[in-house]
Amino acid sequence: MTDKFDSLNPATGEVVATFPAHTAEDVSAAVEHARGAAAWWRELGYDGRRRRLRAWRTLLVQRSDELAELMHRENGKPVEDALGEVILAVEHLSWAAANAAKVLGRHRVAPGMLAMNHTASTTYVPYGVVGVIGPWNYPVHTPLGSISYALAAGNAVVFKPSEFTPAVGVWLAESFASAVPEYPVFQVVTGFGDTGAALCRSGVDKLAFTGSAATGKKIMAACAESLTPVLIECGGKDALIVADDADLDLAVDATVWGGLSNAGQTCAGVERVYAVEAVYDEFVARVTREAALVRAGTEYGPMTMPAQIDVVRRHIDDALDRGGRAVVGGRDSVQPPYVQPVVLVDVPEDSAAVQEETFGPTLTITRVRDVDDAIEKANANPYGLGGAVFSAKQGEQIADRMSCGMVSINSAITYATVPGLPFGGVRNSGFGRIHGPDGLREFAWPRAVTHLRYPSPIKVLTFQRRPRDVAWLKRLVKARWGR
Repeated sequence: MTDKFDSLNPATGEVVATFPAHTAEDVSAAVEHARGAAAWWRELGYDGRRRRLRAWRTLLVQRSDELAELMHRENGKPVEDALGEVILAVEHLSWAAANAAKVLGRHRVAPGMLAMNHTASTTYVPYGVVGVIGPWNYPVHTPLGSISYALAAGNAVVFKPSEFTPAVGVWLAESFASAVPEYPVFQVVTGFGDTGAALCRSGVDKLAFTGSAATGKKIMAACAESLTPVLIECGGKDALIVADDADLDLAVDATVWGGLSNAGQTCAGVERVYAVEAVYDEFVARVTREAALVRAGTEYGPMTMPAQIDVVRRHIDDALDRGGRAVVGGRDSVQPPYVQPVVLVDVPEDSAAVQEETFGPTLTITRVRDVDDAIEKANANPYGLGGAVFSAKQGEQIADRMSCGMVSINSAITYATVPGLPFGGVRNSGFGRIHGPDGLREFAWPRAVTHLRYPSPIKVLTFQRRPRDVAWLKRLVKARWGR
């Protein structure tokens, strides 16, 4: 008999719902069911899939209040934030459905001199069945960043949501089935790490994962057993740089929102700030005032994963024990299941609070000599997901020097709201991209095609070639490239 587990409201501990902990056999059965669905879904073509994805989009909008309320109960975030997440996910779904044909359809390619008697083109072929392992912090927007694009590309999907937000994952699959009832194109399996490992080994054609770097390595190892390709989107320790010509109103607002919203449980959230000396004191004073007004339980919810509270506590303690100062909050800010805002200054660069992902409502602000110093410190971190720059005149130049996958200039995390932009990082933040054209291409493999139009008068790729064919080829090459 399959074991079951409860999904709990992180604020109250009440049971939201009970779900099966699916076994490896359950997961394999879901993937097998998806095979037939994938063939039907692919044969619908771009137009057929677009119509059905738009029907799902309509349903998500019509039932958005219901989904937002469920997210509030299971994840803990305020209903208003949950509703914003649904809207963002809907926009990405709409973009993927509308642009899949343009991005993945047949593209002509110049054949070049040696194949001038051929046409050349590329097409993109859906993998078949894509496995998706999603996180709990944005249980709608983040997994749909893979699911929507995989579906639009022509794949069936088997989704394993986080054990902390399985109700949201099941709701998404059931809503899709209401819009597309014919075949099990989008299925959900629930459970813990064993279920996720089973999905990696189930024979899916590609696996998309979002979560911690440590778990990402385990995912890669499991998928490597069968050479299953992976898309890995891990965490970040994103830096925000404040130059001496920054608009401090914008910089302060973005810092407080980027660091504290969603209880700091944002992979691309602001965790480190580097402010140049000329504006540092005023910037810290203003962030202190603004952050002190933000309250856990009102502006943001509880920590969704209880174990993360221990990480946040350890980072705060380490920073303070090593000479850092808390200008907002401190050790007493950890009040399970909530963590009140914490802003730290004078924290050593090699401390856990600066080097490791905290994933809580804390910020470190560091004084730097100039922009060069800020960039050097921002890049001296094993993560490389996103970043932010505040400068009236130097924004583009500073952004170009940041070693990360995404940058917002004079705002924070805005790149995540633009459906046409790729989302992903480098180094410990993972590899591959969701969103945008690159996100669609992640879920289809390119196929090169040449088509003979007429026989070539010069025979080269044949044992029937003659000395004069080689001589003519040499003349062509010299005429084309030898001058």
